[in-house]
Amino acid sequence: MSGISCRLKVKAVPGASRTEIVGRLGEALKIRVAAPPEGGKANREILELLSERLSLPAAGVTLVSGAASPAKVVTLRGITVEQAWARLLA
Repeated sequence: MSGISCRLKVKAVPGASRTEIVGRLGEALKIRVAAPPEGGKANREILELLSERLSLPAAGVTLVSGAASPAKVVTLRGITVEQAWARLLA
């Protein structure tokens, strides 16, 4: 994997009927999450969704802050922030 990495702000909205990317909310990516925000379930679901949508390995998507908060920061390895936004909002 290349040395490229970036950080992405995420606004999580728990209690959704399904997990999905809603769109941009200011500088953050808004994601509705079906998993409950307990025991890290919602965080895992967010990371899995980002990994899948960005075509990154699971190890390339890491939660760096906001584990217990709706406002999260995720590190993405192997992609620039511009590439990430382009893929996420496509």
